[in-house]
Parts: sequence; C-alpha cells; structure tokens
Amino acid sequence: MKLPRFYPVLDTELCVRSGLDPCAAAEAILEGGAGILQLRHKSHFSRDVFAQTERIAEACASAGAIFIVNDRADMALLLAAGLHVGQDDLPPTLARQLLGPERLLGYSTHNEKQLRAAEGEPADYIALGPIFGTASKRNPDPVVGLDELRRLRPLTAKPLVAIGGITRSNALDVIDAGADSAAILSDLFPSDASVQGVRKRAEEWLQLLLARK
Repeated sequence: MKLPRFYPVLDTELCVRSGLDPCAAAEAILEGGAGILQLRHKSHFSRDVFAQTERIAEACASAGAIFIVNDRADMALLLAAGLHVGQDDLPPTLARQLLGPERLLGYSTHNEKQLRAAEGEPADYIALGPIFGTASKRNPDPVVGLDELRRLRPLTAKPLVAIGGITRSNALDVIDAGADSAAILSDLFPSDASVQGVRKRAEEWLQLLLARK
C-alpha cells in the first residue's frame, strides 16, 4: 500500500489551545488537499466528542480522504474508520481481529526493538518517532533522530510514517532519510490560528512534500 506523504494528525488538545473547533480545523485540512487525516483525542470520549468525530468522519468521506482514529478500536468500528494504536494500546493482532482484514491499521514504534517486532504484526503501516523533540506529548519517548531513522528504515518493508517535532524546515530531511510519510501535529496550526490559516498551511505542506520525488 502507499500512504499519502502528508499525514496530518489532528490533536483535539492542540485545537483547543489554538482556539479552533476540531470539526472546522478538520474541514480546513481536507479543503487544503489532505488525503488522510488522523484524529487524536486523549481525554474522555464523551457523547459530544463522538458526535464531533462522526462529523469529521463524514467530512473525510466527502473529501475522499482516509480517516484514522487514534487508540480507540470501538470508535473506529462504529465509524468505519481506520485505527492507529500505540505500544500501550490494544495489540495489533487483537485490533485486526476486531477490524477485519480490510480496515487500515497503523502501529507506533519508538526504537529498533519495537520496529523489528512491528514488522511481524498485522499492521498496514508503522510509525516511528519522535524523530525530533516534541511538545505534543506529555511524556515523550527518547528522540530517534535522522541518523537512526536512516539506519532503521531497511528493517521494515511496510510504509513508514515519521512522527514527532516535524516542521516545514526539517520535513524534507525526514523524507530523504527514508520515511514514506511525515505525520504533522503542531505545525498544522499557523500563529494566526484561523480556519483559513489552517487550510493555507495544509496547502503549503502538500506543496512542500509533493515537490520531493
């Protein structure tokens, strides 16, 4: 399979900090041309949050984009979405049993041991990070770095998504080091924190990443 090179991760906490409604931000990212969107919601999944997630799933479907839910297999099932799990979440083998063979499944790794183990899991793609220092996680794993990304890339034949501290100034270095896709969190939001600004930023990301062959 081939993932879009631009892999936006919409973190609801970052949306709140930026003063943006997650649904409006998601629509702006999709209008900017994103072909995939992951929703990351780390706090309580209330009824309101589910309704919000449902609207984002519908927006992805209308845009012809892949929708991925972070961590929550139940939400992925209810919304016919893909699922991304981490090292402390439901193991990929069990997640695959729930999702079935067709639904997209991603798996996060943070070092060589985890990456080697992930190669044998029924995940469609693997994320590796943090590549750079990141403020989007409260207790981040040790930084992987570009040299380690380059060294580890041959250990898996699956699409590899680099994540963690990726900005427009270092993203092409990540692609050159072997990543198939760059997961973007904080750098989805411009300083003006407007819906128009988010759409323009998504367009900038696509222009930047698609320029690299």
